[in-house]
Amino acid sequence: MLRIGLISDTHIPEACARLWPQVFTAFRSVDLILHAGDIYDLEVIDQLGEIAPIYVARGNGDDGGGGRPVQAEDERLRKVWLLDLEGLRVGLIHMPIPQIRSYMPIEQMTDRQFGRSDLDVLVYGDTHVEAIERIGNMLCVNPGSPTCPHNMNNQLGTIGFLEIHEGLSDVTIWQLTETGTELFDWSKYRTS
Repeated sequence: MLRIGLISDTHIPEACARLWPQVFTAFRSVDLILHAGDIYDLEVIDQLGEIAPIYVARGNGDDGGGGRPVQAEDERLRKVWLLDLEGLRVGLIHMPIPQIRSYMPIEQMTDRQFGRSDLDVLVYGDTHVEAIERIGNMLCVNPGSPTCPHNMNNQLGTIGFLEIHEGLSDVTIWQLTETGTELFDWSKYRTS
């Protein structure tokens, strides 16, 4: 089984001085970390990379959006990643493809971004709002933000976990708490 830590929109040091220690504790047992962008500081990648290999989607804030500094080139930081993980095609991007699918079918959007339309799992960020949704055969997940959930700065937010076992995927969202993490019932916030 492959256990993958999911995180997005850390916004360090804008949201808070450094990433909450609960994130590092929660990710202690992961095999891989996927960060869906808007890190704002490469040190976040270095710190998380000490736990497990990490792939990071370049977010609009990492490219200078909102007057922020442009993040330097780094082999762990790309606009999109298309990964083969335990036989599943996993896409990582900052752009919230499921939320903007009214413009064009999601298969067309993923083909445009990843060069293929048949992803098994899509991990994205940008909205700061946690979500798990199945669109056709694609499992779409946004882990939310650990530091500015729902765009409210300097609060304990959410992270996620993707588990892949024998070609099947399962995803959960976890709320950071003062003492650690607890399973987050994201469905009560879901609008569709």
